[in-house]
Amino acid sequence: MVSEYLKSKQAVKLPADCSISAIREVHGMIRDAFEQPAALEIDGSCVDKADVTSIQLLISTAKTGREHGRAVALTAPSEALRNVIRRAGFAGDAAVDHHFSHKMDGI
Repeated sequence: MVSEYLKSKQAVKLPADCSISAIREVHGMIRDAFEQPAALEIDGSCVDKADVTSIQLLISTAKTGREHGRAVALTAPSEALRNVIRRAGFAGDAAVDHHFSHKMDGI
């Protein structure tokens, strides 16, 4: 059985560069996705370059989603993104699950 989340979602595939130098573009992608009423899935599988700015944007996105009753999921984070998440203090699944409503391919 497919969950309601998976049936009605808006997907955003993060670009390879999610560092501070590219964060405006990433923010724009996420902002545009929020214009749709569906749940938001953020695919981090292609991220090669990330920093704490990326994590701040992802956590802010999750918080905004909660405030607007929207599910936000972080899926398939790349090794580079996982490393930044760990360095930022979100080392385990519990810390990440606290912010995101649904997650696949654990951290």
